[in-house]
Order: sequence, then structure tokens, then C-alpha cells
Amino acid sequence: MKKIIWGFFCAFCLVLTSLTPVHAQEDWEVLPEGVDLSLYATAAVLMDADSGRVLYGKNADAVMAMASTTKIMTCILVLENTSLDEMVTVSSYATSMPKVKLYIQKGEQYTVGDLLHSLMLESHNDTAVALAEHVGKQYLSQELAQKDTAEYTVEESKQAMAAFVALMNKKAAQLGCGSTWFITPNGLDATETIVGADGSTLQKEHCTTAAELARIMAYCVKESPCREAFLEITRADASSFYANGRSFSCVNHNAFLSMMEGALSGKTGFTNKAGYCYVGALERDGRTFVVALLACGWPNNKSYKWSDTRKLMQYGVDHYFYRSFLQEGVAFDAGSLPSLPVQGGQTDALGETAFVGLRIEGRDSGPEGLLLREDEEIQVEYTVSEALTAPVEEGMQVGAVEYRVGDVVYRRESIVTQEAVAEIDLEWCLRRILEKYFSIFGPAASKA
Repeated sequence: MKKIIWGFFCAFCLVLTSLTPVHAQEDWEVLPEGVDLSLYATAAVLMDADSGRVLYGKNADAVMAMASTTKIMTCILVLENTSLDEMVTVSSYATSMPKVKLYIQKGEQYTVGDLLHSLMLESHNDTAVALAEHVGKQYLSQELAQKDTAEYTVEESKQAMAAFVALMNKKAAQLGCGSTWFITPNGLDATETIVGADGSTLQKEHCTTAAELARIMAYCVKESPCREAFLEITRADASSFYANGRSFSCVNHNAFLSMMEGALSGKTGFTNKAGYCYVGALERDGRTFVVALLACGWPNNKSYKWSDTRKLMQYGVDHYFYRSFLQEGVAFDAGSLPSLPVQGGQTDALGETAFVGLRIEGRDSGPEGLLLREDEEIQVEYTVSEALTAPVEEGMQVGAVEYRVGDVVYRRESIVTQEAVAEIDLEWCLRRILEKYFSIFGPAASKA
């Protein structure tokens, strides 16, 4: 009995420890004096959505389950591959999804727009699969693409869903999210076995990291061609629609939208494995912040995610401000660039050394600035060749200017030649020799 009591006591202590806010210990992270970011979340990130820079991270690259925050990727890909007024036909497989669900029925039809509100406001799992099948079926064989989705077998529905999930993983890879792997469009915990060409197997789980989840949200609210539609849907307080003889009402469960001025978007999530998760965005004074939280408590700790989100967002608003790389006192002065000697280059006279001027190229490309904390500095460094060998073309890159914050380069500009310098050849030598001859003997010969 003593052992049983002691076991329960140890388990209770472990639970208490997991629910206590833990301060992030990142090697690169030094907080300003007086700032305490003790968080409940196991993994958390505060990101500058414009640059993708992680402003604060706690276990930012830990691979974890993300539950229904998955649906931000589902939503943006549906928007990018369909129109809101397209009709979605429901399969029997979609209706079989577990709660939370809209309770759509086989053969019913709904508009993409209505189902997207169901997806993002109420986080319905059956809606996610119906939308995924609708988009994914176009990547199947012609026969299946033209087949009525209501007549799909379970296997055919899974093929259509898998085609959509492939789009999700392709987009994640394009965004540089190498640790993210999608298996479902609704975020339900899942594991799959991938068989390689050589017969080897790899077990993969539905997962992401806090940093990569934030990166996906940054894409949704800043970069996607469908960002306005995404924001309109995810910011809606509620949505009501009538279809198939039934009335539906969806209410937005993203409490953060009313918590802080400038709240843009967000998505909650929960599974027994993932715990409470959240990803949200805020825009204030031209700055856009994204917060991603993974494993932010378990029942009954629903409010932890709101506490952590507010704390991280406020930290960003209070301490990070935009600074331009091109402002006076920071931008690299092109006038300080030396002219480079060109070995074997043509000049106006024998015995002279050829030189070529330099200029900066690319001032109009790359990020023009960054959100920086008060104590952070922009370091500007340049490298350039010591000498060149003819022939030299105009616009040839001979160096680079780098703008750094800490050890990370955020902007790079090219140093290029202003003009071309031809190589010394026989014709040039003869011309210079004749010029030299006539400069010496010309007057005497004319007088004779």
C-alpha cells in the first residue's frame, strides 16, 4: 500500500511540474532586464512575420504534435486551389470523422466558403476531410476525378485525401519547414509507414515545430495570394448558412481576437497527445507578430494558451521596432569603395595601371529592414577582391555587403564593377607605341 501511495504521489508531482510555467533557456536568447517570459507551453515561438525571424523561442525546433492548428494549412491550400462558390459533395468517409464535426451527410453539397467557416471557426473534422477530398480528387486518375464523390469507396476517399495531404507537405517544404509532416487535413494524431524505393521503411508522425508552425501562419497572413480571404474567414465572429434543408451556425472560438488590439487571426487545437495548441497573428503599428504554442497544458488548462499568447505578443509590441537597413548611419556608403587595379588591363598610355570603379547593386532587393530590440545592433561588413585580371565586364560581381544582426545575415548586396576593362592585345600595343613615337618625334619630323 505504501508503494502505491508513493507512486501516486510521484505521478502527482510530475503533473504539477508539467503545468508550472518554465522559463525558456535558449543559448541565443538574452531577455532585457525586468522581462520574465515564464510560459506554460512546452514549445513556443514569437516570430516577426515579415522577415521570418524568431524573436523569442522556447524549444522552438522540438518536433511535436500540433492538433487542429493543422487546419491553417488546409484552409490556405483550399483557398489557393478552389473558389468560394464551388460545390463540395460529401463522401461517406468524410462523415465518419470523429468529433468535433458539422455532421454533414453523404451526398449533401455545400459551398467551399461555408465549409471553410465551419473548418476555421468550429474546427470541424468532417469538414476538413470533405474539403481535402474536393481538392485532392483532381490529382487522381481521370476516372476518379470525374466520379461523384458521394459514390467514393473508403479507399478512393483516402486516395483523394492523400493527394491533398501531398500538397500540404509540398507547401511545407517550399516554406522551408523540413521538420513538418502532415498525414491528415484535420490534425488528428496519426502515424504512417513510408516504404522507400529500396524497400526500407520509415515511421512518420503528424508533426511540426513551434518555429515552423509560426512560419506557416506567417505565409497565410502575409505572403499567400489568398491572404485576404484567409483573414476574412478566420476573423469572422460567426457564420450562418442554410444548405440541404438544414440551418447551420458557426461561432469563432479564437478568444485572442478580442484580447489585444490588432489581433489578426488564429487557430486553436487539442488532442490527447498534442495538448492545447495555438497559433495566432497580431498587427500593430506596421509590425506583424506570430505566436505558436505547442503542448500548452492539458485539461483543465484551456486558458494557459491565452495567457502565453498575450505575454509573448506584448513582449514583441513593447520591445521590437522596425529599423531600416538603408537608413542614414546604417546603410553602407558606396563612396567608400576603392577602385580596383586591373592586371593586364588597357589604359590610355603605356606603363599605366588600369583601374575600375565599383558600385552597389541590389539595393532594391531583399528585406529593407527588420524588427529589432532596443539593445540589438545592425552590423555592416563588406568584402571585395584586392585586384582583378583583364578582361573585366561591366556589372561583374567582385564583392558583397552584408547586414548582420548577431551571427545571422539578413540582407546581402552585391559589389559590382562600374565599367568594362579590355585586355591588353596587339592592336592596343601598336596604337600606344605609335602614340608614344609621334609624341616624341612628331614635332621634329614636321619641322624637317
